[in-house]
Amino acid sequence: MSERHGPEHPAPRLPATDPVEADGGNPPDEKGEVLGLGRSASSAAHDPVPSHQEGGGRAGRFWSARRVPAALLALVVLGAGGLLLYDVAAVRAGRPAMQWRRSLADELARRPLENAWLLAAAALAVAIGLWLLVLAVTPGLRGLLPMRRDRPGVRAALDRSAAALVLRDRAVEVSGVQSVRVRMGRGRAVVRAVSHFRELDDVRADLDTVLGTGIRELGLARPPSLSVHVRRPAKKR
Repeated sequence: MSERHGPEHPAPRLPATDPVEADGGNPPDEKGEVLGLGRSASSAAHDPVPSHQEGGGRAGRFWSARRVPAALLALVVLGAGGLLLYDVAAVRAGRPAMQWRRSLADELARRPLENAWLLAAAALAVAIGLWLLVLAVTPGLRGLLPMRRDRPGVRAALDRSAAALVLRDRAVEVSGVQSVRVRMGRGRAVVRAVSHFRELDDVRADLDTVLGTGIRELGLARPPSLSVHVRRPAKKR
């Protein structure tokens, strides 16, 4: 029996490594046939929708500090601005402009706007600007699932791999389950189980109940929907 984890005992931040399925990882189609191997396996799928609001307040996603892009941009702007201001001050003091500024002005005056190098430089500048805008308006940290804010001033999040590990531990405790794979997304948890005995519908129903309870006990602000797929192990040759 695997140790259960919950909000009181958070799971370690470990990747959800699961046993390799007997069919070599080939997913079954809707009729239960293992693709590419010519072997059949019974399967059943169910997609219950658990309640998404159970007490607690709404909690937003955690924002990434993005210190490295901010530091690089600040260094580039600081260096370019300082060099330009120094050259402008030198020209005002009666000294000639730096060679790089004279060369740049001459090149820009001679080259037409449809020049390939100018277009490439403009496209690069636009791409960098769009990238910085995306970083500025998106929170990032997609691997963290915000938890309910039951106490004012306290925010918490659960790592997606840890949440998947908790659900996997719950699933392997169900009678008839041989192996389980859990993929935890921001809005959907996909569970693929292999059952070596018991009826597939019974195993699936038990998994729906156990995993639905497990998702609620994770204490997430936006509990993901649950998709459970159960099948028989592939026949050995």
